[in-house]
Formats: sequence, structure tokens, C-alpha cells
Amino acid sequence: MTGKAKAGRPGPRGGRDLLAQAREVIYQAWETPNLKRRVALAEKALGISPDCADAYVILAQAAGSLDEALELYRKGVEAGERALGKEAFEEDAGYFWGLLETRPYMRARAGFAQCLWESGRRDQALEHYRELLRLNPNDNQGLRYVFAACLLEVGRDEEVEGLLKQYDEDAGAEFAWTRALLAFRKLGDTPGSREKLAAALESNLHVPAFLLGKKKFPPVLPDMVGFGDESEAICYAADNLKVWQATNGALAWLAKRSATQRRRA
Repeated sequence: MTGKAKAGRPGPRGGRDLLAQAREVIYQAWETPNLKRRVALAEKALGISPDCADAYVILAQAAGSLDEALELYRKGVEAGERALGKEAFEEDAGYFWGLLETRPYMRARAGFAQCLWESGRRDQALEHYRELLRLNPNDNQGLRYVFAACLLEVGRDEEVEGLLKQYDEDAGAEFAWTRALLAFRKLGDTPGSREKLAAALESNLHVPAFLLGKKKFPPVLPDMVGFGDESEAICYAADNLKVWQATNGALAWLAKRSATQRRRA
């Protein structure tokens, strides 16, 4: 979805003009490979408008600690809320991200949710992920995959089942592997769970190598993800390795069944 720019909402004209100027600076920042220069541009944007949520996103990405990143993302969420106004959360719920003006807020809130999760504030993080998906069920950010992994980690399997039903047309590897693990957690080693695992292996056969430790994760996760390739496998395994490890017998089941399927192939 390319998105549309929506007409400016009621509010001080000067504030909207300043925010537009700040966003022009942010466009330069996103295109700048030099981190120091990018941070300087983000600070410049905030000097023009304190409602520039993407400036806080850039500063949070460059933060030296989790606490610092968490605070910067929080400020970014607040800035995005001010920029959008209360009406947007009532009138545009369900269509966020399709409107260009919502995207800085969505980026800030996704980063905030991730930092909350990493800091151990699990319930708060999950609530933010739920709200992000409510605002934008089309999920252009791919947050449903992160949300599913988080839910599995805290044992909320029924909510994962509901999420899978909500996105039942998602035929990608991420959810194919989630379905396989969920089936094993619920059924054990049965024809039903084996069928789900076979489908997962068909969607991406590179996943077992990373889950089973046969291949090491790269120092930095891939920026771009392809369908059925190693980049997709790396991203899935990085998000879900803890869940597979915590599920009694899951990795042994995966090793046995994936080896059996390879021999049959």
C-alpha cells in the first residue's frame, strides 16, 4: 500500500507548517548512512517541531542503552499523538499506515513495544502490539509475527490461535512455522502436528538449521527478507528460538521429523 496524505486536521496552521518542515529534514536523515549525521538531522528536526515522532525514532535507534531508547520511543509516541490529534484514533482506526501521516507514530509505538518487552514489561508490550494491530489490521509493519512469538513465550497459546485465524490467509513461512509449533504444544507428535510441520518445511526449509544450531545467526539481522530463503529463516528463528527451546521436546521432534522428511525427498 503506497498510502495517501490526508488533509491537515484542525489546529494551528503554524504548527502544521513547522512539522512539515521537520519532516523534510527527517527525509534527509533516513537517506543518510552516517549515523552521526543522521542523529544531528533528527535533533535539527526536533528543534523545528517537537511533534516530529520520526526524529525520536532515529534518536532511539542510536541510543546507548535500553532505558534511553525506551524513553525516546515514549516521547516519539507522545509526539505522534499530538501531531495526529485525538480524532485520528477514532476516525482512522483500521486504516493506519495507509495514511502517510500516521506512519511516524506507528514506527515510534512499535519501537516502544519492543523496548517494553525487552525490559521485562511484558503485559504492557503486548497491549501496545494489540493496539497497533487494531489501528492497522492490514499490518504493513509485520508486527503480527513478533506479537505471536511474544504470546507463545508467555504461554498465551489460545490468543495465538485467534491471531492465526485473524490472518488465516497468511501463507508465509513465519505463520506456517508458528502453526507447526503450536500444534506440537497442543497435540504432541501426532499426524496433525506432523502435517503442520511438513507444511512449514515446505514454506522454508532453512529454518531447522538455525533453530537446531547447525548454522549461526549473523551479527546483524537481515534488513530485507525474501520468501523461503535464509533471510526469512534467520528472522523467524531469531524471534522464536526461545519458544522452541522452552517447549519440552520440540527441538528433538523437529530434528527427527525434518531428517525423516529430507530422506523421503
